[in-house]
Amino acid sequence: MSMSMSLARAVADAVLYEGYLLYPYRASSQKNQARWQFGILGPPGAAEAGAGEEAAMFADCLVAAGPAAGLDVHLRFLQLQSRTAEQADAAGTFRPVGELTVGAGRWLSWDEAVEQEIALGPFPLAHLQTADRALVLPVDIPAGETVEELSDDDGRAAGRLVRRRRALHGEVTLSAAAVDGGLLRLRISVANTAPPAPEPPARQDAIAGSFIGAHLLLDLQGADFLSLLDPPDRARDAAASCAQHRCWPVLAGPEGQTDVLLVSPIILYDHPAVAPESSVALYDSTEIDEILTLRVLTLTDEEKAEARATDPRAAAIIDQCEAMSPEELRQLHGILRDPHAGDLPDSRANLAGTGNEPAAWWTPESEALVQPHLDAVLINGVPVARGSRVRVNPSRRADAQDLFFAGQTGRVTSVHFDVDGSTHVGLVLENDPAADLHEGYGRSFYYAPEELEPLDDERGNPP
Repeated sequence: MSMSMSLARAVADAVLYEGYLLYPYRASSQKNQARWQFGILGPPGAAEAGAGEEAAMFADCLVAAGPAAGLDVHLRFLQLQSRTAEQADAAGTFRPVGELTVGAGRWLSWDEAVEQEIALGPFPLAHLQTADRALVLPVDIPAGETVEELSDDDGRAAGRLVRRRRALHGEVTLSAAAVDGGLLRLRISVANTAPPAPEPPARQDAIAGSFIGAHLLLDLQGADFLSLLDPPDRARDAAASCAQHRCWPVLAGPEGQTDVLLVSPIILYDHPAVAPESSVALYDSTEIDEILTLRVLTLTDEEKAEARATDPRAAAIIDQCEAMSPEELRQLHGILRDPHAGDLPDSRANLAGTGNEPAAWWTPESEALVQPHLDAVLINGVPVARGSRVRVNPSRRADAQDLFFAGQTGRVTSVHFDVDGSTHVGLVLENDPAADLHEGYGRSFYYAPEELEPLDDERGNPP
């Protein structure tokens, strides 16, 4: 496996299990009654019936391909596995129970999941481009049932765990077309193609027939993916023509590598990576490792016992958190990385840990000169200050919320110059009905000047 694929898989695993099990990791917790937040491809008709999610997702991506370029596709998802605890009676028959205790072991009836990965390819890109129709690849996952017998201390049958999985049916579709700049626009889609049910499915039936946490890893040979977040100038028009539905393609693997693409159900930056300080997979959406770890350690013994009986992964979380040393816990706190550190002079980039103190930067005189409500910044030759109207064009390093505001117009509320020489423009969105309320409370969205386009009209920008 290439280094790019190895690093991409670490992030893909985090995506796959995002929301699998939420703190406090117990079956009785209200938040664990509705799991599986991301990447759900429900059976056809489930979304329309209000019982599940849409059946399909697709994404376009750009490829600079050589004559012998090839593509491997890895479809990854979870398949729901219903675990039923059954207790044996004196007659040797089994009946379902919500909770089963045998000796020191304890199990709850619970929905687990089985990790699935379907490898498809390699596919010559030249063939995809010249084919007169899209390539459709069926994906069929069989139903299954396993039984785990449980015996008491005397070796007598005391109960069992029955795990059942429903069959899944889907398809992956590939097509490619030439676009400007000698590039290929590759479209890949995934759809749940379960046969239609005679009547709308119940919510539990819908999730049992869904592809959960579905995402794709695309691996190129003899070709390169181009970033859609920050495309080169020659590819900007082609990137603007790409579309996505319910997923987002980003370059994966180490910085500088362009042979692997992650098609993710959540918005990510190019080359996402799992922080080295994250030593425990906590499965909780947008988790803050330190907070969740400390909260796990505050669970009572009974709560920990219930979590262990809920799911093997919950048991592993508790065991790993309890085994953390003080140094490992301290490592989770206050990690700060400067993405521009490599561009800074050594005297500034290496301040941390050298014993050198930075020069004092604050004085009462300099404080008096800071007036965010009056200060202005030049953007494309236009002075922008409080009251100016601008259009938002988030950069590739914007967060997910900022990306949702792309193309919207806003009214500037303040301009800030920080001690590092950076400029931050605060604004409220014009189509936000609560804009005046936010401005009254001093709440703004902040953008770099290069992310904003001045709007010069009759209401214009103040001089």
